Amino acid sequence: MPVGEDGRYVDAAGLVWHVCRNLNLHGCTWLAATEGGQCFSCDLTRTRPSDADLVGLENYPAAERAKRHLIVELDTLGFPVTGKDPATGGDPVNGLAFDLLSSVAENVVIGHQDGVITIDLAESDDAYREQVKQKLAEPYRTMLGHFRHEVGHYFEWQLVRGPELIGRCRELFGDENADYQSAIERHYREGPPEGWESSYLSTYATMHPFEDFAETWAHYLHISDTVETASEYGLAAVAPVTAFSSFRDVVSGIWVPLSIALNMINRSMGKADLYPFVIPGPVLDKLDFVASLRP
Repeated sequence: MPVGEDGRYVDAAGLVWHVCRNLNLHGCTWLAATEGGQCFSCDLTRTRPSDADLVGLENYPAAERAKRHLIVELDTLGFPVTGKDPATGGDPVNGLAFDLLSSVAENVVIGHQDGVITIDLAESDDAYREQVKQKLAEPYRTMLGHFRHEVGHYFEWQLVRGPELIGRCRELFGDENADYQSAIERHYREGPPEGWESSYLSTYATMHPFEDFAETWAHYLHISDTVETASEYGLAAVAPVTAFSSFRDVVSGIWVPLSIALNMINRSMGKADLYPFVIPGPVLDKLDFVASLRP
């Protein structure tokens, strides 16, 4: 939206909005309801690097940019996002918050617990992220991908409730009550099970039902966002993803041919595939389930 020289914007309803106070801190381009206030996206950040952490602050903007991208996509798909802070209308129990921490100052484990998503800002550094990617033999690793995966844990916690949904989720992903720590140890000791490619998107998804759900959720967002972008730029003439009754149709009818074309374009530039994954039949069922959780 266009903003006046005084940092104010009056929308069509006559409401006055102001430039977010974090514009110069991490490049936030969103608007706040009060002068000197911060926007909805910034309200979701519970913890940021200290002013003395120069490396953390350097990596901070990329994380906030990815978070804003995530929030817009969730809103586009119809998934509600509520913060945790009651002062801004949040829900302390079921709301969402982000701790964006710098592993320069402490050991940071990327993860989700009780609505709080922790992100390691070091992942904003391309060299560091590529080093971890190679160490773990991952085909894909991005800051936006981390946000999408971890928010999948949050939405499973929030949306997969009631005996019917829980039962179906267990049919597709397995029993979430399986001991998580034991699953981690087994995964890094033994690796993925033989033939994992026929039922999972990635080796990480094989570790535990929670991770399988989160990986599937992340790919649901990867696919939805890329299809929407392709449509906006005339690369695919399709209705919005939300207009399809089955996400299986989106994948088979739109995503597969589009991703093949995008991969070939990347190869023409001497780069790695844009989407280095194969989607087997069982994963289509999982993607359909995740998409069906949309309100």
